[in-house]
Amino acid sequence: MYRVAPLSASFMLSSIIGGTISAMYIYPRSPPWGFTFFMMFVLMFIASMISMTYAPIEIELDADIRREKERRKLRH
Repeated sequence: MYRVAPLSASFMLSSIIGGTISAMYIYPRSPPWGFTFFMMFVLMFIASMISMTYAPIEIELDADIRREKERRKLRH
């Protein structure tokens, strides 16, 4: 089987924005480049959906715990 890496929310957001820009602005000016960029952003979106569904949550929880500990250190 394969291991799925957790991806950030900004990865999904950039795939949505990039796909929209590719479809609306690049494709009308240059169809081959517009299609290529659009497909790249679609693949990024699919990867983010797979990551959101199958990635282990423990890595993100550990990162949140470490971040909270660092915030507490800075406050004191």
